[in-house]
Amino acid sequence: MSTQQKIGLVVEAGGMKCAYNAAILDAFLDEGITFDYCIGVSAASGNLVSYLAGQRGRNLRFFTEYIHDPGYFGLSSLRKNGDLFGLQYIYGDLTRTGGKDPLDFPAFRDNPTEYEAVVTNALTGEPEYFGKEAMELDDYRLIMASSAIPVVCHPVELNGVPYFDGGLTDAIPVRRALEKGCDRLVVILSKNRDYVKKPQGMRPLYRWVCRKYPDIVAALDRRHTVYNASFREVFALEQAGTAFVLAPSRPFHVSTYSRKEKEEWALYDMGLRDLAAQKETLRSFLFA
Repeated sequence: MSTQQKIGLVVEAGGMKCAYNAAILDAFLDEGITFDYCIGVSAASGNLVSYLAGQRGRNLRFFTEYIHDPGYFGLSSLRKNGDLFGLQYIYGDLTRTGGKDPLDFPAFRDNPTEYEAVVTNALTGEPEYFGKEAMELDDYRLIMASSAIPVVCHPVELNGVPYFDGGLTDAIPVRRALEKGCDRLVVILSKNRDYVKKPQGMRPLYRWVCRKYPDIVAALDRRHTVYNASFREVFALEQAGTAFVLAPSRPFHVSTYSRKEKEEWALYDMGLRDLAAQKETLRSFLFA
């Protein structure tokens, strides 16, 4: 990017809501918009990898085509891996060399943009951050770990340490991006601007399922407080001129676990429209 400032891209977690940011990332590829640093959480960490590899449309297929595969979500995945979300199927079977939709790992690795994904340490309940050095060809456990939602997925081990979904503790990692030296940020949210997260439901269930990881239970208990504070911080940065925020322009009702192709297409289309409506303002922000 032709600027002396370090520009970062922060992409929020959101499970199947991430069809929205998939559209914006595709539009960035169309427009030749790049960044010095990118950080993603959960499904967004995987979307960013496809973006950095230059594979336009790849993320969309994961939200609209492969959702119908037995190994993607549900009892088939549960029987095979013990996970309701088929992380091994999504980021292993489909994504590896020879899979139905392999990642162009060399293109991702050689892209000069710095990349990080957020994970939550299952033993401490704290967020941690890993970059390209944690990934190798056909070894995408970092994305799996960042996407391993407690209760519906087992933790994923990296270097012998179990990790859960990064969205549990740092769903919108703007502070991390600033710590990494970014002067200004583009932030893609998964929620409307007036969103307020409520306390986590089904507390008896997650206390039981995650009983081996008491710090994860504590993180789930305070998740809404942490999230809402981070959400407010994003808009404070926007007010200060440090962040450019892209958020869904109208209310929508797509769950984290949705497998309704029509809903995913609608989210994707909204992302394209929202970016098109703000494209010139964004360019002014990027090249100010």
